[in-house]
Amino acid sequence: MRFVFFLGGMSGFIVAGATSWYADSGPNRVFFDAACGCLVGALLFRWFWTVLLRGVRETVHARHKAAQAALAAEPKPTRI
Repeated sequence: MRFVFFLGGMSGFIVAGATSWYADSGPNRVFFDAACGCLVGALLFRWFWTVLLRGVRETVHARHKAAQAALAAEPKPTRI
């Protein structure tokens, strides 16, 4: 989780800073925009990571449930 938060912050910082720099803003404004982009990027990546993990968890749970249902539906061998 910490890695995803860091990655989102770093990418937000770079994208917002570069965008502000290409817009010919002053150095103070570039750093402020980059800092805001860092915060927003980190929060967005964290939200996306939780959504992704929830989807994976639901998929694993559904597959486990389907496997249990398939095992329960198999006919039992009869002894003669």
